[in-house]
Amino acid sequence: MSDHHSPTTGLVLSGGGARAAYQTGVLEAIADLRIACGLPRRNSPFQILCGTSAGAINASAIACGADHFDDTVRHLARIWRNFQASHVYRADSLSVLRSGAHWLTLLSLGWTVARWRKANPHALLNNQPLAELLAEQIRLDRLPGLIQDGHLSALAVTASSYTTGEHITFYQSHDARPPWIRSQRKAVRTRMTHAHLLASSAIPFIFPARAVNYDGQMHYLGDGSMRQTAPIAPAIHLGADRILVVGSGRMKEPEAVVPRGVEPAYPSLAQIGGHALSSIFLDALSVDIERAERVNQTLSLIPPEARAHSPLRTLNLLVLTPSERIDEIASRHIHELPGTIRALLGTVGVKEPEPGQALAGAGGAALASYLLFEAGFTNELMALGHKDVDTKKEEICAFFGWTPPRPKSTGYNEYQHQLE
Repeated sequence: MSDHHSPTTGLVLSGGGARAAYQTGVLEAIADLRIACGLPRRNSPFQILCGTSAGAINASAIACGADHFDDTVRHLARIWRNFQASHVYRADSLSVLRSGAHWLTLLSLGWTVARWRKANPHALLNNQPLAELLAEQIRLDRLPGLIQDGHLSALAVTASSYTTGEHITFYQSHDARPPWIRSQRKAVRTRMTHAHLLASSAIPFIFPARAVNYDGQMHYLGDGSMRQTAPIAPAIHLGADRILVVGSGRMKEPEAVVPRGVEPAYPSLAQIGGHALSSIFLDALSVDIERAERVNQTLSLIPPEARAHSPLRTLNLLVLTPSERIDEIASRHIHELPGTIRALLGTVGVKEPEPGQALAGAGGAALASYLLFEAGFTNELMALGHKDVDTKKEEICAFFGWTPPRPKSTGYNEYQHQLE
């Protein structure tokens, strides 16, 4: 079944630093599924792409190759499979000493020293390598042509303004769709640049803010997951009829159980930092999905003739999130971080799990998971993405309107082998 005349489909990719490798595994598995369903490799199944933080980078990469979806996804997957932390931030001793250690020293000794030395530390890590990687790999100059030729309807990237406190969605689209304004958030129609991507992915405290000029004023922007109350909204505003959401963490984590009689240890800075980042990156998405599901349920109770006069509409929503706890996966890969970064994070409580310990809950695995741009971690997350798509392939085919692939017939020799 062709998806040529299908409804407008949006893709929403959330933030999460290195956790976004999971999204790439999901997209690569969806590309495999499309081919198995007999659909063309070139045409993208997504007309509207929206991303936040690392999800903004993934979404932009897919958008810039919308005329060759399969090849673009494979190329993006190769980058994530061969990632090293040094591709994203400087991990050599001198750079870490200049940025991270200096920042932590000022944090511990007080800002009086900083004022005396006229120092102004911007962030824990220097992410200049990421800027170079984006310039090399993401061809934003292709967007106008792809939009003009109908391969893409819109790309949206979100960021948060430290200057005004607003949540900003930058978008580049085919039609002159008017910007939308809501409480503490608004949209800005623009021509996308790498500065927008660096701003959207500037994890607070960890990566430096980026300067972007809009509305006639220079703004310093940080990670788009901050103050994000409606991650799905940009895709809806840009005209998506159905939306695939790929998160970077489970929607509902099982509650940790503290054994009776065991006094929990005071949380380390790493635990607190990981908890704060998880709140920033994960909570808003789960709340927005619940809100969309409630709206769908409410609309189903309204007679069709009355619903026709309402601006609200039923949203076809499919959500794919990791079936396993990413903190646990990260705890198995902390040792892969460069020694300088392990030492730096060790000062705030990030540590490898003890032998036999399944989850380094007190060891800052959650915080480490956002910085683990190492192949061992990213490959395991991508494999999980493939597994989760395989588990839900019938649901995915139904969402897109694809005819599911037929099971391969069992040959005579294989049948005889099974009987033996």
